Amino acid sequence: MDRSKLYRRFRTLLIANRGEIACRVIRTARAMGLRTVAVYSEADRDAMHVALADEAVLLGPARARDSYLNVERLIEAARKTGAEAVHPGYGFLSENAEFAHACLDAGLVFVGPTAGMMTAMGSKSGSKALMEKAGVPLVPGYHGEAQDEATLAKAANQIGFPILVKASAGGGGRGMRIVRSATELGPAIVSAKREAKAAFGDDRMLIEKYVDNPRHIEVQIIGDSHGNLLSLFERECTLQRRHQKVIEEAPSPTLNAAQRETVCAAARKAAGAVNYVGAGTIEFVSDGKDVFFIEMNTRLQVEHPVTELITGIDLVEWQLRVAFGEALPLRQDEIRLNGHAVEARVYAENPTKNFMPSVGKISTWRLPAETGGLRIDAGYREGDSVSPYYDAMLAKMIAWAPTRDVAIERLNRGLEDSDVRGIVTNIPFLSALITHQKVRANAIDTGFIERELAVLTQATPAPGELELCAAVAAIVNDERQAAQAEANSPWQTFGWMPVGRRQRSFAFRVGHGPEQKITLNYGSGPSTLVIGDRELAFAIAPRDGGFDLTLDGVKSQVAAVIDGHELYLRTRHGRFDLHWVDPFGGETEEQAGADKIAAPLPGTVVAVLAEEGATLEKGAPILTLEVMKMEQTLRAPYAGVLTSIKCKVGDIVQEGVELAVVEPSGE
Repeated sequence: MDRSKLYRRFRTLLIANRGEIACRVIRTARAMGLRTVAVYSEADRDAMHVALADEAVLLGPARARDSYLNVERLIEAARKTGAEAVHPGYGFLSENAEFAHACLDAGLVFVGPTAGMMTAMGSKSGSKALMEKAGVPLVPGYHGEAQDEATLAKAANQIGFPILVKASAGGGGRGMRIVRSATELGPAIVSAKREAKAAFGDDRMLIEKYVDNPRHIEVQIIGDSHGNLLSLFERECTLQRRHQKVIEEAPSPTLNAAQRETVCAAARKAAGAVNYVGAGTIEFVSDGKDVFFIEMNTRLQVEHPVTELITGIDLVEWQLRVAFGEALPLRQDEIRLNGHAVEARVYAENPTKNFMPSVGKISTWRLPAETGGLRIDAGYREGDSVSPYYDAMLAKMIAWAPTRDVAIERLNRGLEDSDVRGIVTNIPFLSALITHQKVRANAIDTGFIERELAVLTQATPAPGELELCAAVAAIVNDERQAAQAEANSPWQTFGWMPVGRRQRSFAFRVGHGPEQKITLNYGSGPSTLVIGDRELAFAIAPRDGGFDLTLDGVKSQVAAVIDGHELYLRTRHGRFDLHWVDPFGGETEEQAGADKIAAPLPGTVVAVLAEEGATLEKGAPILTLEVMKMEQTLRAPYAGVLTSIKCKVGDIVQEGVELAVVEPSGE
């Protein structure tokens, strides 16, 4: 094939993606002098990536299959805007060989490997056969073409439980199930096939031995069209949930220098088996002694920033230069490892509710400045809406430092200095995770989060004296800022009174707990706060993102967000969510019971797992919803009889809609 059709200089780049990765690619492309074209769905009309690009093209309705997965509309968007190249980002069509081929047929440069390379390495079963031939170590498994349940069951029994049922196409944990006994195998295959078909359009499965207490280590590689192939060190991605990475770091704290060279050499050998061109990642699982090839991701990874920070290399820039037909600018021996980097993925999800995705409008978006070794790759801003149609990742926070311990400290400080409101995020969970003693000691495996979930999601301590005073200060500070908008208002000065002193009472509570009362005395003379039988001298001084609170001569920094009667505070003791009790008694309590079997978010019913009239144990599965590309199983809240199912497979249901009724057994 004429290489000029595959790799050539271009001036206009279309980014066939959305969110954080689209913003990331746009920034580097524009810094290189390229004109950028964004694409968007109807749900993303006002999205951040649309605002950043030079031009943007509407693809279609919100559902990905009608927009970001529609090859014809993407090619047409490139034609209409004069784009000469397409960067696929990650997810969506980034590892779709048909899309890469369609770009070539349309005369577009595809910023990534060829369709042939993608086909060879994108299939988990096909790539394993190729790696076996190339001498790359493999986990024992079945990678055959026969996909009937009997063949898969036979293979599982021969390999020995526990095994991993895994989608042959795609990634991100979708279409993957751990099976520990033969009785679990049938349902796991059905569920994994259904999820894989929905996510990737391909329900083929492979089976491999499940390594208990494994570590996940991957190597970043990149090749050019001149035969050069480099490894850019490794990343540790062991901290996962539902087979999705949560925290990534580079280099791996698990490997010594000799092990590092061994795994990087194996990665180069794996990529060299297909003469790979472009950026990619070779993923390995480790049992603590050896590493085994899992798969190759023929695209840029979510966690690529940690590699960039330890090497000083902009991987997107190198991707684009390879697509120009240029040779890689460095040799293998010129790539240096400098320091340590750790990344946390910030998601719109609720860790205390099984990481249920959270949708809605972002009312507050406060992330720290990118200084002091901290980097923020974001795809959202204040005022943006998180929809139920796409992955729930909002941003990535990455910290670099000379050592791992300092990098973790910097990352934690960045998380502690962040406030995102209007939706629920995993920021407090991430902070608890990276400060966990075993994480600091690198005493982890891929099951760590599941085992420690209760600790990582435990409720914050009850607010103490400092937090109650901070809550009053937040309200007063907010009222003063509102008064400053009115010219010549005397209320701009805190505590101003025409004469004498006044009292003002406040009451707060956490959740449904008891009210905690505090009194503010102000007017002529110093202001004070009274809690119980204690009276504290009180002063506040506004600053960016919050205020300084002085109590009896001790000054503390407080960050605060007020949303109606909800107060979100951050003090030296941590994060606290308080409810300000309406002093005029106009409150209503939501009585939505946890026993209601209702859609937690908009989604599609993909399976009904129980029949009307069935007697169910508490926790028995009733139906499965697909929400944000992930399956969520709704279960019986108590033992009883399933008296009614109010939906069927294929129904698109809205948040809060009742889907089933269970009559309690009365025990």
